[in-house]
Amino acid sequence: MTRVAVTTPYFDFYPHLVTEMKEKYPGVKFRTDRKPLNEDALIEYLKGYDAAIIGLDRFTDKVCAALPELKVISMMSAGADHIDPAILNKYGKKMWWAPGINRYSVSELAVSYMVFTLRRVHYFSSILRRGEWKGPIGYGADLRGHTVGIHGCGFIGKEVVKLLQPYGVKILASDRVDISEFCKEWNVENVSQEELWARSDVLTIHLSRNATTIGLYSAAVLDKMKPGSILINCARGAMVDEAALKERLESGHISGAAFDVFAIEPANGNPLLEVPNFFGSPHIGATTRDSWEAMLRSGIRGIEEAYEPKPGVYPFD
Repeated sequence: MTRVAVTTPYFDFYPHLVTEMKEKYPGVKFRTDRKPLNEDALIEYLKGYDAAIIGLDRFTDKVCAALPELKVISMMSAGADHIDPAILNKYGKKMWWAPGINRYSVSELAVSYMVFTLRRVHYFSSILRRGEWKGPIGYGADLRGHTVGIHGCGFIGKEVVKLLQPYGVKILASDRVDISEFCKEWNVENVSQEELWARSDVLTIHLSRNATTIGLYSAAVLDKMKPGSILINCARGAMVDEAALKERLESGHISGAAFDVFAIEPANGNPLLEVPNFFGSPHIGATTRDSWEAMLRSGIRGIEEAYEPKPGVYPFD
């Protein structure tokens, strides 16, 4: 009988999933404490278990060495950038991760942030909170008629394309893999990233965070973006130089930005939050009941379908 321990504390919001797990894996252990587990706490919690369903826990060399019985690490997280596949292989541990589980909730958020930022909703809400009605008139813009660039046309990027169809926008997409058939089907122009930066009125990032994308949106790249454009990031933090973005928001080179993710999280006190044409949210892209249930179910599925991780292969490339 497989002994399963769950480190993510969110099963308590889905009693029917708890029931299913208890029926399938008698003796399964759940957490209700939402405090992150450090190395020692993680080791203590998982001792004697064969499989773990995890969120953002980090399985370091120390953790893996201390848990020889643990053979399966099943991730229900949206990303896998917190896992080192070489360490898992070293200790003979299989993993599970399924891409795109949260694609509907994140794509909807990204499109809503496009409209939100163009219409300057954050600005107008702030003056209302100050007790003013409209204040100095500062017109926003419609999304319709603009060019939207999608950097990373995987599961989420493709859903963004589909959601944008009724908006009457020109859609550009850039990806390192061949997306030509998808672009042809959905009337998307497949371009290089250089062209994407130069032509997009609205640019939304949907890249995985890895060695090739961390720091990609440097000061030099931000300067290549179309003057007056807006930048949306509902993907992962650390891909955009936040200090450089702040400077360009203040200068107006980038007229607005909306981020759900940051280089350091929690992002309380991040200087970007002081800029009036920036809107930030606390990594809520996947925080819908539907999305969380899909991710938890993916974690359950992974107990039986885990595979050997391959360094240098997606999502670790």
